[in-house]
Amino acid sequence: MTTPPGSDRRTTGWAPAARHPATGRHAAGGRLLPAAHGSLARGVTAPVPGTAFALALTGGMTLGPGDGRELLFGRNRPEVHVCVGEDDPQVSRCQGRLTHRHGRWWVANSGRLPLRFPTRLLFTGEEPLPLESGYTPLFVRGSRDREHLLEVFVSGPEAERPVALPGEVTRPPRVWVLTEEEKLALVVLGQRYLLHEPRPQPLTWKQTAAQLAELRPGEGWREKRVEHLVNRVRMMLSRDGVPWLTREEVGEPVGNALNDHLIRALMMSTTLVPPDLALIDAA
Repeated sequence: MTTPPGSDRRTTGWAPAARHPATGRHAAGGRLLPAAHGSLARGVTAPVPGTAFALALTGGMTLGPGDGRELLFGRNRPEVHVCVGEDDPQVSRCQGRLTHRHGRWWVANSGRLPLRFPTRLLFTGEEPLPLESGYTPLFVRGSRDREHLLEVFVSGPEAERPVALPGEVTRPPRVWVLTEEEKLALVVLGQRYLLHEPRPQPLTWKQTAAQLAELRPGEGWREKRVEHLVNRVRMMLSRDGVPWLTREEVGEPVGNALNDHLIRALMMSTTLVPPDLALIDAA
C-alpha cells in the first residue's frame, strides 16, 4: 500500500490489517489512518482503483474494494471503524456505513440524524447513495449547531490523480448575461439572499413588482412582467444544464423552490453578487 500524501509510514502507526470492532474479524486489506493524517481533499495514492479512504478528526481507515466489505462510522469508538462526533451525544453510535457492492462504494445512513452530502441529505431508511471516484465530504449535524465532518475519497486509476496547476490562469465561473431589466428584477426578488439573511426566501411576485414600481415608476412593472422575466432566465439556465429549475425536477408542491434554486445558482456563478444591491439604491 502506497502511503497517501500528508502521512508518514514511520510515525502513523498503520496496522497490517484493521479489525472489525463489532465482530472481532479483520477487515481484509484495511489500514488505519492516524488523526494527524492530512486532508483527503489533497488526494490519495492507492495501488488498487476503487480503494475507499474515510477520515475524521479522530483518525480513519482505508479499505480496498471487494464485494461485501464495509466501513462503519459513528460516535461509539469500540463499535465502528471511524469515530465521528465522539463527544456529541446527538450523533448516533453507528451513524452510517460504507459498503462495497457491484463494483462501487455506497453510503447508507443507520443513525437518527440525516447525513449531509454537498448536494442533498440522506435519511435513515433511504436507499444507499453511490460514491463517485474522488473526494466527498459528509457532514453530521450535532448538538448546538455543530457539524462533524467525515472525509471520504474513492481512488480512481492513477491517470485520474489530480495534477497541481499553480501556474495556470484561474478559470472564471460561468456567468450568464442578463439584460438590465432582468438583473434588476432578480436583485429585487433575491435581495434577502444578497443581504445574507439566515434563512432567506424570494420575495413574492407581488412584493417584487410593488418594489420595482416604486423604484422605477412609469415603467409598467406588474406581477406578470416580473414572472415572465424571471422564468425566462430560469429556462435559460435550465437549458444550459443547471439542475432543479423545472417543475418536473422539483415535484409538487413547488412553492418557492424554483426561484430559490434559481437565485442560489445565479449567486454561485457570481451572476448575482451582493454589490448588485446598489441597483436598488441607485434606482
